[in-house]
Amino acid sequence: MAIYHVSKEGNNINAGTAEAPFLTINHAAGVADEGDTVIVHEGVYRETVSPARGARNEFCRITYEAAEGEKVIIKGSEEIEGWVREGALWHASVNNSLFGEYNPYAELIDGDWLQKPLDPATGKSIRHTGCVFIDGEELFEAASREEAEQNALYWFAEVGDDTTELWANFGEKDTENSVIEISVRKTCFCPAKTGVNYITVRGFEVAQVANPWSPPTSGQIGAINVNWAKGWVIENNIVHHAKTCGICVGKYASVNDQLYNRYHRKAGYVYQMEAVFEALDAGWSRENVGSHIIRNNVLYNCGQNGIVGHMGGAFSEIYGNEIYNIGTKNEYYGYEIAGIKLHAALDTQIHHNHIHDCKMGTWLDWQAQGIHIHSNLYHHNGSDLWLEVTHGPCLVDNNILGSKQSLLNAAQGTAYAHNVFLGGIYKYDVLQRSTPYHLPHSVKIKGFSLTYGADDRFYNNIFANTMGEENERYKLGTGMYEGCPDSLEEYIDTVMTKHGKGDVEYYEREKQPVFMAHNYYGDGVSAYERDVTSVKSTLATDAQITVEDGAVYLEMTLDTSFAGIKAERVTTERLGMPRISEAPYENPDGTPICIDYDILGAKRGANPTAGAIEGIGTGRVKVKLR
Repeated sequence: MAIYHVSKEGNNINAGTAEAPFLTINHAAGVADEGDTVIVHEGVYRETVSPARGARNEFCRITYEAAEGEKVIIKGSEEIEGWVREGALWHASVNNSLFGEYNPYAELIDGDWLQKPLDPATGKSIRHTGCVFIDGEELFEAASREEAEQNALYWFAEVGDDTTELWANFGEKDTENSVIEISVRKTCFCPAKTGVNYITVRGFEVAQVANPWSPPTSGQIGAINVNWAKGWVIENNIVHHAKTCGICVGKYASVNDQLYNRYHRKAGYVYQMEAVFEALDAGWSRENVGSHIIRNNVLYNCGQNGIVGHMGGAFSEIYGNEIYNIGTKNEYYGYEIAGIKLHAALDTQIHHNHIHDCKMGTWLDWQAQGIHIHSNLYHHNGSDLWLEVTHGPCLVDNNILGSKQSLLNAAQGTAYAHNVFLGGIYKYDVLQRSTPYHLPHSVKIKGFSLTYGADDRFYNNIFANTMGEENERYKLGTGMYEGCPDSLEEYIDTVMTKHGKGDVEYYEREKQPVFMAHNYYGDGVSAYERDVTSVKSTLATDAQITVEDGAVYLEMTLDTSFAGIKAERVTTERLGMPRISEAPYENPDGTPICIDYDILGAKRGANPTAGAIEGIGTGRVKVKLR
C-alpha cells in the first residue's frame, strides 16, 4: 500500500514520494493501485484526472485526497491572456489545439428534455458548454456579438478551423489585474472506462467544467464522475461552476444515447425504458454498480444538477451535503434540473442535507423504490421535492419542506411522516405511461404500472401556508385526497362492486386509498375528510425559515390544540405495503423501520410529537435547525 505525493513543485519523472513528488494528479492516477493513497498538495491543477485502476473491494480502495490543511483546486479551465480591447468588447484568439477533441465553444447544450432557448430555424439549442470567467465570476453567453456589446458580463464565440475567437464584455471589471479563464474540459475527475470501483475522492475544490446536458438517456457527465462503477466515496469536496452537473453517479455512454432528441420516432419515456433494459443487459446490478457514499460536500452554481444519476446511483447514501444555486442562472432550461436529480435510485438514502435557493430541491424520477428521504432541510427553492412515476415503497420523514411549493407528488405508495410542509402540494396522476417496479432490494423488474395516485400515508405531519392563495396546481394541506377510501379493503370492494372482475381500466376509474392520522393543519389549510385524529386550526402560523449570521431557523406559531395530538410511532408494521409493488417499507438490508428520531437526532417517545422536531412547544416557537 503505497502513498504517492503530487505537488506543483514536482515532476512526473520523480518517484512520487514526499521528497520527490509527481507534478500532476493524473500521472499519479496512472500509477496508483489497490490500497494506495494519492496525497495532493496545495495549488491549482488544470487537468482531468482519469484513474486507470479501481479496487476489488471496500477494504483495498484507492484514495485521492488533498493534503491536510492545504487548498487543492482542480479546474476544468485554462487562463487566457492577451485580450485586446475592441470597443465595448475584449477579444482573444485561442488556438483550437488547446481543446483537443472537445471544443466547448462548438459543443451545444442540447439533448432529451431540453426546452429552451432553441433556435427557431433548427430547433436546436443556442447555448454552448463552454464559459468565460473573470476573477471566478461566470459570464453569460450571448447569442451574437452585438448582444455581448450591449450587456456587461456577456461573452460570445466563433469557432474556425484553427482558432476559436472569443469576445467578452467585462463591464467595469479591471481586466489588467484580473484572472480571465475559459472552461475547456468536459470533466475534472473521471475514469476513461467503466467499472473502476472503490475510489475515494476527498477534500478537493473542483470548478469551471464545460460538461454537456445530462438527461437520463445520455452518458451523464459530472465535474466528478464515477462513470458506471461501484463503491465510490466522494466526501468533503467543494464543487462549483459546472456548466451542467457537479457530481455524477449516473448512466454510462452508449451508442443509443438521446435517441428521442435525434429521431423523435416515439415518446421520450419509451427511449428511457429502453435504456433501463439496455443497462440490465450490460450488467446493472447491486453487485456491480452503485452503493456510493456522497457526504459532506458543498455544491453550488451548477447549471443543471448538484448531484445527478440514472441507475448508477442505486443503493447509495447521500448525506451531510449543502447544495445551493442550482439551475438559478437561467441560461437554459429543461426538465432535468434540480439540486439532486436521480432516476432509478433504488434503496438510496438521502438525509441530513441542506438544499436551498435551487430551481428544484430534490427530484426523484422513475423507480425510486425503497428510497428513504429524511432529516433534510429545504428552503427558498422553486420547489422542494418532486417524486415522479414511482410506485413505492418510498419513505419521506423528518424533513423541513420550507419553500412556498413544498411537494410535487406524481407518485403512489409514499409514506410521509413527521414532516413540516410550509407550502403547497401539487398532486397528479400519470395514466399515460407505465413504469417499472422491482423485487425488494433488487434491480430485477417485477412488473410495470401506471401511476394511479394516492396509496399514500400521511402520519404525524405539520401543514402550514406560506404560499398564499391556492392555484390551479398547488393546493394546501391534504384536501386533494377527498373521495379516496381510507382502506385497501374499501377500494377493492368498490372496484368489485361497481365493475366486477374487470380489467385494468376499472382500477384506474376508482381512487386509491389513503391513510392519515395525527397531523396538524394550521392556517386553516384543508384536510382529508377522514383524517379524524388530526387537529385543524385556523390560527395563523406565520411560519418562515430565517437565516441569521449563517444559522437557519424555523419560526412558527402553533395552537395550544397541537399539544393534544396523540401521535403514534411510525413503523414498518404500521405502514404495511403499497398496493402495486407489494413490498414493505423497510431498510435496504431488509430490517424493519421505526421512526424513533427527529431531524435534530433527538429520540422520540412512544407517543411522539407531530412534525420534524420532537418536543416542540405551542405558541410562537423558534428552533435552530443548523
